[in-house]
This record gives sequence, C-alpha cells and structure tokens, in this order.
Amino acid sequence: MDLLLKYGKVALVAGASEGMGAAFASYLAAQRMDLVLIARRKEPLEKFADQLRNQFKVDVSCICCDLADALATQYLQEQLQDKEINLLVYNAALSHIGAFEEISVEANTRIAQANMITPMNLVQKFGEAMIKKGKGALIIMASLAGFQGSGFLSVYAATKAFDRVLAESLWYEWKNKGVDVIACCAGATSTPNFIKTKPEKKGFFAPKVQTPEAVVHECFQKLGKVPSFVSGTGNRFATFIMQKILPRKMAVKIMGDTTRKMYRL
Repeated sequence: MDLLLKYGKVALVAGASEGMGAAFASYLAAQRMDLVLIARRKEPLEKFADQLRNQFKVDVSCICCDLADALATQYLQEQLQDKEINLLVYNAALSHIGAFEEISVEANTRIAQANMITPMNLVQKFGEAMIKKGKGALIIMASLAGFQGSGFLSVYAATKAFDRVLAESLWYEWKNKGVDVIACCAGATSTPNFIKTKPEKKGFFAPKVQTPEAVVHECFQKLGKVPSFVSGTGNRFATFIMQKILPRKMAVKIMGDTTRKMYRL
C-alpha cells in the first residue's frame, strides 16, 4: 500500500524516540512521509530525528511533551497550530508492574491520562479533520494484556482494553468516511522498556518475544482491513486458546501467574 497516496504527506507518531514508536517512524519515513515526532525526552528524540532526516531525506519535526499531563492535548494543539496530520500513531504508554495497592492514586491517574485520555483526545482532534478531508488513518497501540484481567498489570491492562474498544468502535463509525482506524494488539516486544524490566522466561502460553519491526510491518498489512489484530502467529494462537477455549477464570489466572513468574513478584 502506498501510504503517501492513500492518506497524505504527514504522519504524527506519539512515543517516538525508541522501541515501537521508532520502528513506526522509520517505516513511515521509508514510505516518504514527513514526520512529527512526540516524546518526553528531548535529546534522544532529536538524535533519532536527525537519523531519519539523513537516511530518508524527509522533513522531521519534534515536539517534547509529557503525554501524561492533563494539558498535553492543549499543548500539542498550540505547537501544531493548523498543521495537517494525515496519519496518527499513538504508541506512548505508561505502566506499573506490581500490586495495585502499591502504587499511588497520582501515578495511576498519570497512567490513565497517557494511555486513555490523551490518545482519545488526539484521535478526536485529528479524526474529525480526516473525516472532513475524506481520508486518513489512526493507529492505536493496544496489548494482549487488555483481553482479560491481568494481575500485577491491572491499570495498564484496563487502559489497553479501552484503547482496543475505542479503535474498534471508530473503525465501524468511520470506515465509510475514508478514515482507517486500527488497534494493534501486541504481546511481548523487544523494546528498550521491555528489556529494562528484565523479565524471566515465560510459561507455555507466552509466545516468543517479537521485534518492533515485525509488529509494525504486520500493522500496515492489516490497516484498512480489520478493526483490530493480534500481532504474531504465536500470540494469535495463545489468544485463541485464552479467549475461546479456556474458562475466563483460568485465562485470568494464567495471565496473573505468568506476570508473577516473569517479574518475580
């Protein structure tokens, strides 16, 4: 699919300085799309932007923004002004690995803001403009953790369930208006943040870790065809077993047991 022809010239990637966001940005730059990159840390974001400019000869602008801030959407609107965005990737996310009662109300609120409220607001802002033009694309990163209760990932998992249902709902509402919406439901992926958590070997129902590039490639294969998808053959098999074969109680137990083992909780 020629993204430039189908959607337009400019893509915005939120959470773009490394990992999955960087993989999305590199893919889009290789498709000759100009980029707006958003991340919290200025130095790695600008260093990555320079790499993309030099390698792909595209225009790349950077906005440093804490997407967990309640005023993040307002700030981004001020920075972007009337800049047209043709494709949005919302990849940014916060998570807490551990018992629900061990994290503060303030920290949980930041997770909810970064993972649900800010993407919802950005999807509305850019989605409405795309509808008026009759074309555009919105990609929201979800997670396998959001398919059922996930012990020790409770708030993160709940926000990812929200993201998937939001994307699927908008896929239906906007599919005949020229705007493609998709939720990319990834499993364990070899991003810097995942590696920093030092997870141990997982159990039978936990498939092999994917690369960010593999997830991104599959996402663009699915975009415009389905409302959501689970990336990776192993993840799809595990999801089928967990969602279609096992009782809900057992699926929740397996998720909690797996996380407990991975992170020695």
